[in-house]
Amino acid sequence: MTTRILPAVGDPDAARSVSTLLSQLPDTEPAQPVTDSTQLVDTLARLAAASLDELPEVVLVHERIGPVPALELVREVALRFPAVGVVLITADASPVLFSAAMDSGARGLVTLPLGYEELASRVQAAAQWSLGVRRHLGAGAEPIAGPGGTVVTVSGAKGGVGTTLTAVHLALAARAAGRSVALVDMDLQSGDIASYLDVQFRRSVADLAAIADISPRVLQDAVYVHETGLSLLLAPGEGERGEEVTDRAARQVVSALRGRHEVVVLDCGSRLDSANAAAIEMADTALLVTTPDVVAVRAAKRTVRMWERLQVRKAEETLTLVNRHHRSTEIQPPLVQKITGTRIAGVAVPANFKELSAVVDAGRLHELDAKSTVKQALWTLAGELGLVGAPAADAPGKQLARAGDRGSLGLRRRTGGR
Repeated sequence: MTTRILPAVGDPDAARSVSTLLSQLPDTEPAQPVTDSTQLVDTLARLAAASLDELPEVVLVHERIGPVPALELVREVALRFPAVGVVLITADASPVLFSAAMDSGARGLVTLPLGYEELASRVQAAAQWSLGVRRHLGAGAEPIAGPGGTVVTVSGAKGGVGTTLTAVHLALAARAAGRSVALVDMDLQSGDIASYLDVQFRRSVADLAAIADISPRVLQDAVYVHETGLSLLLAPGEGERGEEVTDRAARQVVSALRGRHEVVVLDCGSRLDSANAAAIEMADTALLVTTPDVVAVRAAKRTVRMWERLQVRKAEETLTLVNRHHRSTEIQPPLVQKITGTRIAGVAVPANFKELSAVVDAGRLHELDAKSTVKQALWTLAGELGLVGAPAADAPGKQLARAGDRGSLGLRRRTGGR
């Protein structure tokens, strides 16, 4: 079988050298090198939109690619196109870089100056890995065509601001529109999605943490299909098991779900750890929920600043939702936008707990009346985020999670990881 290879090399001399050596490899079909990170991602997205089979088996990323740094580009390609084997070309053969490359999702590393034997070996290994992934993707239900479904994270400025309510109804709105939807409880120590939807299920996201290759069958065993049609991946019943879910495990879980669902909604709660930081980094839309009171808005500002310091998300790439809004409240959405520096959602959720109390107490949040002003606002928000229509690259609120702009590696450096 012929191995298709797409090199990403910015320097013209290096590109010629790579192309020359690739042309000597047997049973390979090297493409014309792309010259920057944007061109690489756009090329892969175009090919993936046509078919999974159109993607090259191997992508070579040269260390001097730009404008996104090489390791960040490796991470982005590995996350958005999990069926592609990425190999890094670098002059640095140190164990530190090798470990960083593997953490970013590379399937191999080739040192400069290039040698035929090493290049052939790494390309062959990456190609075999890619073929294995594609066999897995073809073993169950059809994967989503293109770079994957839309990922939305919902985080709270502090506890009790309505994060789970928001996540559940965004997912329900997308499902009602006929889309395949996964709802994930990434509030790993105190998640309540199971309680809100009256679910008792033993498996959780923690059961996927130690699995290196999440196949469709493995994913299916961990997911609970709710009566509404939502695919639920729940938080562990024992909160301490949340420690098992590392940032790397979170990336694998989100990538696996993204490859098999049109919409993935993650309830990240109000606590930041390396796992939900990785999810927020990967998200097309990172939604931050606050209430219009001084304490919550201050907490929202702290959260945004922390995300920026840890290189998880920039303020301008965060969308803030004001929950329990009332016209007479002194703090209005424009003021929240000014204080936090984020974008503000076009809809605010009204304060009307009486509508919610019965369904919340019964664990039947999905049965909230269609006339509910809270439900109408949240389903309108789903439309604003592009979750209820055909997928669109320019849907409001959708942001490509460009790894060159942020990275949860910053969180691991400061928290020590897990």
